[in-house]
Amino acid sequence: MQAEQLLELALRKGVEAAEVLQSQSISSPVLFESNRLKQLETIESEVTALRIWFQGRPGLAVAHGDVNSHDLIDRALALSTLNEPEYIELGGSTPICYPDLGQSVGVDKLIDWGKAAIHHIREIYPEVICAADWECETETIHLLNSHGLDASYRDTTLSCSLAAEWVRGDDFLCVSDGITQRSTLNPFFLAQQVIQRLDWAQENTVTPMGRMPVLFTGKAADLVWGTVQAALNGKQVLEGSSPWSGRIGSLVVSDSITLYQEPDRGPFSCPFDDEGTPTRAINFIEKGILQLFYTDRVTGRRLGDGTTGNGFRPSLSSYPTPGLFNVLIVPGERSLEGLITSMGKGLIVDQILGGGAGISGDFSVNVDLGYGVEQGMIVGRVKDTMVSGNVYVALKNLIEIGADVDWNGNCYTPSLVVEGLSITGKS
Repeated sequence: MQAEQLLELALRKGVEAAEVLQSQSISSPVLFESNRLKQLETIESEVTALRIWFQGRPGLAVAHGDVNSHDLIDRALALSTLNEPEYIELGGSTPICYPDLGQSVGVDKLIDWGKAAIHHIREIYPEVICAADWECETETIHLLNSHGLDASYRDTTLSCSLAAEWVRGDDFLCVSDGITQRSTLNPFFLAQQVIQRLDWAQENTVTPMGRMPVLFTGKAADLVWGTVQAALNGKQVLEGSSPWSGRIGSLVVSDSITLYQEPDRGPFSCPFDDEGTPTRAINFIEKGILQLFYTDRVTGRRLGDGTTGNGFRPSLSSYPTPGLFNVLIVPGERSLEGLITSMGKGLIVDQILGGGAGISGDFSVNVDLGYGVEQGMIVGRVKDTMVSGNVYVALKNLIEIGADVDWNGNCYTPSLVVEGLSITGKS
């Protein structure tokens, strides 16, 4: 059933307000294993989420594929009886259809890219075993509600993950990397990233232990920025969990850090959130000073500042909650090689095992892929190494941010060198 018909039928059943969010997607993953093409797929999905308010009580029901409209509405009504009445949070707007984003490519091109990347790696390291997943996905989002909102957009992204396994006797090494873009991918750039890590790992070295500079590459920087994103969440402020509550206008991290979101930037751009609010460019941290928390409609109203256009659903079966569609960090001026040279002695963290730091900022993680640095040069791969400390302390003791900025998931991040962390390993 069309979203417009479902909305009209729900209103005829006596609900005070209703919202329909439909997502249609088609993807073509191309899978490589053991250096060879293994599998081609075409995956299509369609999901419809109906949110209603009946006698002030919210109810949410989801259907996959074909929609039985009466059943979906009845389920939403039944669920509403379990909830307390609440203020109806819906935005209104004139109908608008945003331009399509990205350009799809055929399966043949994905296969060619996959073969080229693997061939490029194995020309230099013929003993490694490569696996890869190349994918083109197109998603169409349509959101409308009983307050006049009707907005839609189509988004096409290309993505790849590439891994190389290297077995040397009883020494096992796995190097992985990935990229997401629109319109085109560069298989040689991605392969070169993996080759560089293999070059660095040709020799094993002793872990440099104690407190000394630690360089997090863009791949490993999630450990840091994930905690920052949690601290900027307006819901965490309401719950009293964020250590930055009440600190807007204060210096919370090094003045070298500026962190922002940009609706029109990169493969994770987004014209409106899951509540229909247009997204906007926001500096959350500017030169270390906290500027704003991100919010959805409910959180923004409770904090008194209104929504920032960051109401997103973790899944279509969930209610909107504060979230970020992309995060960008202003890069520095020194290259990754320059950062390494300037470190003297220290540790490079490129891949980690285990979870992140969480809202407290405290963490202790195993280094899955890391390298020792002596006299500004990489001397080899470290094993059985752990890094521990606190993210907030590390960001106040930031030594330098690099110029090697790139997308890691939805975060556009450079490498960064910090102090104040503890490195432990086997002697």
